[in-house]
Amino acid sequence: MATAKTTEVEVGGRSLKLSNLDKVLWPATGFTKGDMIDYYARIAPAVLPHISGRPLTLKRYPNGVDGTSFFEKNCPSHRPDWVPTIAMGDVAYCSIDEPAALVWLANLAAIELHPTLAGEPDLDCPRAVVFDLDPGPPADVVTCGRVALLVRGVLDRLDLQAWIKTSGSKGLQLYVPLNTPAGYDATRDFALAVAQLLERAHPDLVVTSQEKRLRPGKVLIDWSQNTKSKTTVAVYSLRARDTPSVSTPVAWDEVEAAVKVEKGDGLRFDAAAVLARVADRGDLMAPLLEVQQSLPDLRLPER
Repeated sequence: MATAKTTEVEVGGRSLKLSNLDKVLWPATGFTKGDMIDYYARIAPAVLPHISGRPLTLKRYPNGVDGTSFFEKNCPSHRPDWVPTIAMGDVAYCSIDEPAALVWLANLAAIELHPTLAGEPDLDCPRAVVFDLDPGPPADVVTCGRVALLVRGVLDRLDLQAWIKTSGSKGLQLYVPLNTPAGYDATRDFALAVAQLLERAHPDLVVTSQEKRLRPGKVLIDWSQNTKSKTTVAVYSLRARDTPSVSTPVAWDEVEAAVKVEKGDGLRFDAAAVLARVADRGDLMAPLLEVQQSLPDLRLPER
């Protein structure tokens, strides 16, 4: 039986053994495990501030994006002793706080990283509200852009700032930073109220229900992501699509441009493009970690 090829590297003073670097994980493009590890090593300064100290769910693809995948919540028992864990309920999640830990995850073929909205020291205090915009075909990322601009319009009237990223798949994800005391009940109720407001104003475009029969041609504003048990794909995480696409921060003028020309090409980025963008523009979502805002009460009356 063939043995795995291993390569020893040093990352941030940590010694790591990496295996099967030439294994192709994205067959359509030939993107290898080594390419993925290189991406995560290089993007680490941008991604780590967004996931450090947060329970992290992994989505692993040991045989590539066309193979079987599985979510992993419990941090693997064979982790290095310098990779800490965060207990939430009965689960000990990985806490990824340094570049070597991120490279270690990549070596496990953990293609996708899904953090919670809260982190240590208070796992009950979400640091942002997220509006996860998911299109029901034939709606697409451009349709999501239209809805994102509507959400931003509501937030503007409430004097709330928001930042946006692609999901790296089909949709967009809009974040309202808080970084002030808040509970999940409040953030969930707020997201639901905004979503319902837009659903009533634009019933042919927006839906708030997960029911499949209601979703064709519309954008689901998934307000339910604002719960302690839910995770949203991390900014700069790779996605297991045909190509090595990345959940990428975008500027609002990029969203506006895509909606204006009705083409979503400008809202799709692969690993190489993201590394170039960050080198040129820095982390467009860095303000998400610092801006402090409080939520108004926006609950709608029951029908």
